[in-house]
Amino acid sequence: MLFSDTYFVLQSPCEGSYKDKGSKFLAFAFPVQNEDDAKTIIHQLKKEYYTAAHHCYAYVIGAGKEIEKVNDDREPSNTAGKPILRSILSKDITNTLIVVIRYFGGKLLGVPGLIQAYGEAAKDALEHATILEKIVTEQYELQFDYEHENEAFRIIKHYGLKILQHHHAEKITLIFEVRKSQAEQTLKAVHDKRLFEIKFITEH
Repeated sequence: MLFSDTYFVLQSPCEGSYKDKGSKFLAFAFPVQNEDDAKTIIHQLKKEYYTAAHHCYAYVIGAGKEIEKVNDDREPSNTAGKPILRSILSKDITNTLIVVIRYFGGKLLGVPGLIQAYGEAAKDALEHATILEKIVTEQYELQFDYEHENEAFRIIKHYGLKILQHHHAEKITLIFEVRKSQAEQTLKAVHDKRLFEIKFITEH
């Protein structure tokens, strides 16, 4: 197989913390599906922890980690968001947001101290995480005449396709789901029969 059709995500939110020279760093890790999810959670945390000095974060989204974003929230450049991001990437997870909230303790930590503090807080949150493996799937619409129903179901059974919808009208229409790594050979089998109309719907 030339590509991976699996990825890893958080099962549920988790928390961690880190302390240094009086400053307290609270880390909150969340599973998210898109950037809107992440922005909503960040906004809620800023409201809830409004007395904190900084609300720094990083998130990674997409089965192929297509989206990465970091924010230092007024900390020196690259001392907060990037260390948080590295913690996420080190676990090889995606669809993950980590927000680290800092309560300032009165003493400056310096650039190395900040990098360590934000990274360790994020790492501590992920130490409490349960990580799940997800499979990338594709959905297709398959349409055929009633006389070809047996042949269609032979293909479905052979490739272990998951039927999501099943409609009977002038023709039979099925919506099925297939693992991405098996999609090419499934489509070849369908096209080779020349009995079916097939249309790509979406990828999950």
